[in-house]
Amino acid sequence: MAEILDLNPETFADAVAQDRIVLVDAWAAWCGPCRVFAPIFEKAADDHPDHVFAKLDTEAHKDLVGKLGIVNIPTLMIYREGILLYHEAGSPTADVLEDLIKQVESLDMAVVRAEIAAEEAGSGQADQA
Repeated sequence: MAEILDLNPETFADAVAQDRIVLVDAWAAWCGPCRVFAPIFEKAADDHPDHVFAKLDTEAHKDLVGKLGIVNIPTLMIYREGILLYHEAGSPTADVLEDLIKQVESLDMAVVRAEIAAEEAGSGQADQA
């Protein structure tokens, strides 16, 4: 079985800032849909050893959960090169998770960074108006 990181406020920023694709499952032990999603997430971790898979216990780290804007669980977040590309509540099926991974793998990150820079420049101009 692949290693799945256990995230906390001290390790979160470094974990998601990696150059690799990082998938984060925000969950809680009492959450039924979280328990349904867990084996799907674990299988994806086994199938994609080149990516980082991590879990964030929402009960243990409520301050971080609030900072991340997580209001429902499970929530899946996907980062690549430190950029948050996906943040959605719900329990995706194995096929949907695999499709999400493929979409993130196929992104041209130079284009993504350029779009973010243009968006930030545009919002800066709007602030000056």
